[in-house]
Formats: sequence, structure tokens, C-alpha cells
Amino acid sequence: MKVFVLNRKQAMLYSFACFLLISLLLINAKDAATAFSPADAGNIPIYSVEREDKSISITFDAAWEDGDPADIIAILAKYNARATIFVTGDFVDRCPESVKAFADAGHEIANHSDAHPHPNKISADALKSDTALCDEKIKAVVGKNVPLYRAPYGEYNDSVVKTIREMSYTFIQWDVDSLDYKGLSTAEITDRVCSRVAPGSIVLFHNGTENTAKALPSILKKLSDEGYTFLPISEMIYQDNYHIDHTGRQFANENAITSID
Repeated sequence: MKVFVLNRKQAMLYSFACFLLISLLLINAKDAATAFSPADAGNIPIYSVEREDKSISITFDAAWEDGDPADIIAILAKYNARATIFVTGDFVDRCPESVKAFADAGHEIANHSDAHPHPNKISADALKSDTALCDEKIKAVVGKNVPLYRAPYGEYNDSVVKTIREMSYTFIQWDVDSLDYKGLSTAEITDRVCSRVAPGSIVLFHNGTENTAKALPSILKKLSDEGYTFLPISEMIYQDNYHIDHTGRQFANENAITSID
């Protein structure tokens, strides 16, 4: 076994290198802790919610096709599921009857932008104008809008989240993606959703896709049989006294409020 003996200069260099390495590790650890602290969670949308009960939210993004609103409304009603429908202003322009039908059936209508832009590629002023225009169109059709926003393409950065929050919206993402827009089969959509759902999940669907309405009954039946209930986003998230971790999961602090008036 060889024994290496360092001279004084080598020992000093070695000690200095160790000092630099430890300092860098401590700095990185501090930065990581800061990045994932609740105080910084304002830059992270809500992906899911920590719940003691087995509540989840069923959500639909409505931006393009409008082939099956009546079917979806009937299926949701059968399983006592109230959903959140994120609509674009363009969709409201083209399909106001469908938007009103969802609202009249007890589902909440929320903001998914006006023209479906890439939020990261437009200015803060353009984002504000686009979001506000969608809000106006929703209110013209259903009389109100809940202060929830989902970005087109699920796209955001710190500036986008900050801008949306300044407009008094709650920024919503999802933790279960059905991928129904990719043409998955009914069985594939059902298995994908049911195998990923957990209490507090936010599930993403799209209306007007090939197999969403076909998969929805089996999904809702299976989850209902497992004890899940289905709440609109505004009734599942915490409105006050909460924090969000680095995964986007929302946790209630003491005396949290859980509904929007």
C-alpha cells in the first residue's frame, strides 16, 4: 500500500481546494432551499392540493373543437361531478351556447386566454390584455367568471405567473394529464387517468377529442367506486392561508379558506 506524503505547499493547496468545494456545496444547498421554500412558491402554479378527503377536480380545456358538450354534461351529471371548464375567448366567440350550457349545468367557467398565445413569448402588457379580453367574453355569456387562469400549452415563467397573480387570478396547472388530445384509445385514457389520480389531483381533459367522452363514464365510475368525489377547482383549492411546495402542491395553513364566494 502506497502512502502519499504532501509537502507544505501541496497541503495548503489541498486545504484551500477542500474549503472552496465545501463553500460551493453550502451555497448550492442554500440556493436550493431558497428556491423551494414556501415564500418563493408565488412563482409556481397549483398542480394539486393536499386534501384529507378523496376530492379531485375534473377540468377541461376548451379552445378548438366543440363536438361533445351535451355528452360530457350528461356524463358529469350522472356521477354528480362538477367540473371546471377553461375556455379561450375565441371558443366563447364561436361556441357561446356550449359555454352557457356548461355554466347552466353547474360547472364553473374559467380563463384559458383569449387567442391561445404562447405566454412566454408575449409581453406582460399583451398577456394582461389577452387575459382580460377572455374574461370580458366569459362574463358576457355566463354573467360571471371565477378568478382562475390556465395558461395555453401549460406554459409559464416567473414573469407570467407574477403578471397573472397581479391580476388577482389563481394560476392552475394539473398533475394528471389524460393525453386525450393525442388520440389515445378509450382504454388507454381510462388507465392513464385512474392509475395516476390521488386525493387532491387536478385532471386535465379536452373537449371535442375523439375518445374523451367515451372514456369519461368508466373513469368516473371507477373513481366513484374508490370513494372519490369531484369538485370544481374553486371549491378544492385553498383561497387563503396556504403554501405551495416546489412540486406545485398546495397545502393549507391553519384556518385556510376553501371556497370562492
